[in-house]
Amino acid sequence: MADAKPSLFGRAGGLFGSRRLPADIRASLSLETGERVISHAPAAGGGHIVATTQALYLPDGLRLPWHRMDKAVWDEEGVTLTMTDRAVHRALLPEPGSLPETIRERVTASIVASRHVPLDARGGVRLVARRIPGHEAPRWEFVFDPGLDPADPGLRALAEQALEEVRRSLGV
Repeated sequence: MADAKPSLFGRAGGLFGSRRLPADIRASLSLETGERVISHAPAAGGGHIVATTQALYLPDGLRLPWHRMDKAVWDEEGVTLTMTDRAVHRALLPEPGSLPETIRERVTASIVASRHVPLDARGGVRLVARRIPGHEAPRWEFVFDPGLDPADPGLRALAEQALEEVRRSLGV
């Protein structure tokens, strides 16, 4: 019997022995038509965090679409995800693998345009146009500076006016 040589590609065929997503985890995902798994990593406490072409799935089954993700902040324990509606999610990842790069690339790819516009002496708003799977036109979002009330009708009117100016200047 010949000696088995270690392979850079491992049993699952991935570079440097990357592992396939376990079948039970893949089966538990509610993938949309055409959605593919890009990368994944085991989460602390069980389960996996799975990045697909359209969203990030947390171990509890929560689906976070890329176009709804505002930012991801990594530390030595894992990632804190802030959504455009200001909801915050925390995922503990002892070995994140390629997830940091995947998350950065997918969120960045969803952004068509982003401009910060001052509204008044208290602060401003970031106007963000994002691609949404299945839609041709980008969706614009208002991300108000901390301390500003997004429900304030005066601020909303200023933000709408700023959006029209930005759209006109960018041709988007």
